[in-house]
Amino acid sequence: MNGARHALTQRLGYVFRDATLLARALTHRSHSSQNYERLEFLGDSILSFVIADVLYDRFPQLSEGELTRLRATLVRRETLATLARELDLGDCLELGSGELKSGGFDRDSILADALEAVIGAIYKDGGTESVRDVVLGRYAPILNSIDPRSILKDPKTRLQEFLQRQSLSTPTYNVLDVSGEPHQQHFVVECRVPGLDEAVRGEGSNRRYAEQAAATRACELLGCATDD
Repeated sequence: MNGARHALTQRLGYVFRDATLLARALTHRSHSSQNYERLEFLGDSILSFVIADVLYDRFPQLSEGELTRLRATLVRRETLATLARELDLGDCLELGSGELKSGGFDRDSILADALEAVIGAIYKDGGTESVRDVVLGRYAPILNSIDPRSILKDPKTRLQEFLQRQSLSTPTYNVLDVSGEPHQQHFVVECRVPGLDEAVRGEGSNRRYAEQAAATRACELLGCATDD
């Protein structure tokens, strides 16, 4: 195991019995057909389960719909990419030359997918308790500071309500680009908001997700990200 991967296991607080699982979890499809996609599929489900379980216990007052929205915030791409950067996960990735040259090691989508793959690899290597310990260890700062009231409304709703309270006009959303195959499309949307000099952008696997991502960025810039 190279130095970067050894450091990664130390930050995770988990030592792999089968190092080949970690190697596969860190291999992008541009580098090899033996890549992280299957482990990512597994890790995505495991992460959702662990987070759902802890939210169920921690917030007994929340409804099913509220728990669902809260979980979605915690497992979304941006959150996963942030956690991956804290682990320096990008330094450990095996990428094809094209992805490497284009900065794939620091791309949100790749970092998020790779982190899910690592979670899947830990589960296959060490089982349920091991993966739960790792996930909750990384999420502890978020879970300890989370205020459900601030994120239960979706970003578009929070942004619109904030602008209405300021007597400003509502935001406008425009699709800038749609790429990919019909079953795996990628949308880029811009959001123009009174009070911001430039439009903000969001990306997602459908128009709604891209608009929500753009609204999230607008809320962060306007200071309404945690507005009640």
